[in-house]
Amino acid sequence: MMITQPLRGGMLCVATLLLVGVAVSNRSATASGHTSAEAHAGLQGHAAADSLKIHFLEIVTPSADATCEVLSQIHGVDFGDPVAELGGARTAALSDGGLISVRAPMHAGEKPAVRPYVMVDDIDAAIAHAREAGAEIAIARMPIPGRGTIAIYILGGIEHGLWER
Repeated sequence: MMITQPLRGGMLCVATLLLVGVAVSNRSATASGHTSAEAHAGLQGHAAADSLKIHFLEIVTPSADATCEVLSQIHGVDFGDPVAELGGARTAALSDGGLISVRAPMHAGEKPAVRPYVMVDDIDAAIAHAREAGAEIAIARMPIPGRGTIAIYILGGIEHGLWER
């Protein structure tokens, strides 16, 4: 099946909305007295590890302004002005202290992506584990002034981000 550009864009929007929906669902579960792990237990059959935290959810799309507008209207979040050190991304705070970011591709070769960055204690060890699992390391480590250090690996065609403070 050939995926057209409009279909791909729609799929990215749906994936984004699903991820944001899970975050909102977790917030609702926590507000009602259920822990995040309890909320996930029904979906996954086991509790999520406390150490797995999406610190930064990056959306790269040629429709950055429209994506921010839709997320703002649906979820009531406010996106700030573009942040230079994040590639011109506009960000909004997540209820757990993380950020969601939306930006346009930074060069012609950059494809649209939804990339979660998971917080890690030791980025070098995490990169080593990803490499041992057969991942392609796209960015081994990159400091972002005042924010921490990131890395990106690709495994099974999916881009994953790591974030260390």
